[in-house]
Amino acid sequence: MSELDSAVEAVLRQRRPDPRCWAVIVEAVCADSASGGADRALVQAGPAIARHADRIAEDLRRQQGFFGTAVGHGVSLRALALAGAGDLRALPALHRLAEHGGLPYNRAEARIMAALPAAELIPVMLTRLRRDNDAYHGNTTALEVLALCGAAAAPAVAEVARRLDTPYAYDALRVLGGIGPAAAATADRLAAYATGRDPRTRRHHPRRAAWAHWKVTGDPALALDVCGAAVRSGTASHGLPFLADLGPLAAPHADAVRGLLDSPGAWTRVAAAYAYWRITGDAEPAVPVLLAEVDPHWTGQPAAPVQEAVRRLGEIGAPAAGPAAPLLRRILAREERLTHAYDSSRILADEAYVRTLTGALVRIAPEGAALVPVPRGAARLG
Repeated sequence: MSELDSAVEAVLRQRRPDPRCWAVIVEAVCADSASGGADRALVQAGPAIARHADRIAEDLRRQQGFFGTAVGHGVSLRALALAGAGDLRALPALHRLAEHGGLPYNRAEARIMAALPAAELIPVMLTRLRRDNDAYHGNTTALEVLALCGAAAAPAVAEVARRLDTPYAYDALRVLGGIGPAAAATADRLAAYATGRDPRTRRHHPRRAAWAHWKVTGDPALALDVCGAAVRSGTASHGLPFLADLGPLAAPHADAVRGLLDSPGAWTRVAAAYAYWRITGDAEPAVPVLLAEVDPHWTGQPAAPVQEAVRRLGEIGAPAAGPAAPLLRRILAREERLTHAYDSSRILADEAYVRTLTGALVRIAPEGAALVPVPRGAARLG
């Protein structure tokens, strides 16, 4: 196995590889001698390649050409790697890619770009939306990024509201709700989706639209009605996250939510446990339900709500400390990454899980959150 192949294998499989592995991958990519595996690893590297940012930025300029106008795969790869590291030198290339249709087009890559400051990223996404009109990839990528920007995405309200007339309405609802009061002008449209008056309403729209209506107007009545009805109707898991966000305002639905703690569906049980705690402040019935879903041998299979359960235990905090803290430390101490995800997203998936575990520990047991054992052996080259 070559040195490059060993380095790629190490960063894909080990949470704490030898830092030299990243140096080998960066140099191979910048020398145009890398494999597809090295490309995929570099895009996912994030802060791990921060020390190599100057080398990547220099090579990005080379890839863009004398006039800085090239928009090929090489430009996209290097711009994404810099973006994941939070390096602002990615922005000119991302702007150029947005103008010419070369911006990355899946949700995982959207989340990579979201490491950049929202104020700098939003103009790029607006360019993407205006250029692509109703193209699938342009809308899903841009709306995902804008949703991650939250209230900072306010300058995009008009462009996002226009997507309420397209197949991307659900993502638009998510963005508008995240923006909040600055999107108040869309309240009537949101209410139409929440109540089914809009002929484009589909079965998954009403709850998200009702939630968004509450976030932009401050009036919880519609959200309580629509999401509460969903919980009582048997489509419980689809209404529970929004009732959780409403918190004590959803107190009239607390009994219905508690009844779902014994649901046969794991995702519903987790959503109900979190919602019940958010509504009532009572962690006692919620913590055992969430703990039961934290599988220390989880491989990343999305059918199991393991990461969601960890996240919710972290939000509950100290009342979950008992058996949760040592379990989370043990999972964090693992040397091997999650194995279920494909190579193109394995590092991203595992790093997201590590952030969730670490964040939960900080809230549950702050005094011991850093006591994660260092692996006995680092992944080595060759």
